Amino acid sequence: MDETEFWEIIDSTREAAEGDPEDHADLLVERLMQLDPDSVLDFARHFEARYNRAYTWDLWGAAAVLLGGASDDAFDYFRCWLIGQGREVFEGAVHEPDALAELLEDFDDDIDGDGEELGYAADEAYEALTGVVAPDLGIAPQPAEPVGTPFGFDDDAALARRFPRLWERFGSG
Repeated sequence: MDETEFWEIIDSTREAAEGDPEDHADLLVERLMQLDPDSVLDFARHFEARYNRAYTWDLWGAAAVLLGGASDDAFDYFRCWLIGQGREVFEGAVHEPDALAELLEDFDDDIDGDGEELGYAADEAYEALTGVVAPDLGIAPQPAEPVGTPFGFDDDAALARRFPRLWERFGSG
C-alpha cells in the first residue's frame, strides 16, 4: 500500500462517517477488513509513522489550545484524530500547528480531537482477519520526548503568543 492509498482510505471512511470519530473508526475497521492481512499491516505502518511524526511539542501545544488542556493520553488520541482529518490537515498541522486555525472548518471539543479508536483500527482488522494479534510493525518507535522545545501548556498568555491564530479562533481566553 502506498501513501496515496493510505490517505484515500482515511478520507473515504471519514467522509462516510460525517465527522463522527467513533463511526469513522468503525468504518475504517470494516474497510480494512476488505484487504488482505499484509495490506492491513502496511496501513498500520503508514498510520504509526505519521503518529510518531506528530509527536512534537508544538502540536501538543496546539492540542492544548483546542482541547482546553491536553494530558499525555489526550495528546495521543489527538494525534490519531489529526491523522483521521486527512492528508492536507495532517501535513499542514505538522508543518505549522498554528495553521489549524485555517485548516479546520470547526472544532467541537465534545467530539473532535479524540481519535483513540482510529489508533486501534488496523489492529482490530488484522486480528479479525487472521485470528492473531498483529506482529511488530518493524518501524522505529516514537522518540522518548516530543520533538522541539518543551514549554508549559498552563499559561494561556504563552499559548496565545505561540499560536495566535489558533488562540483567536478556538482559545479559551
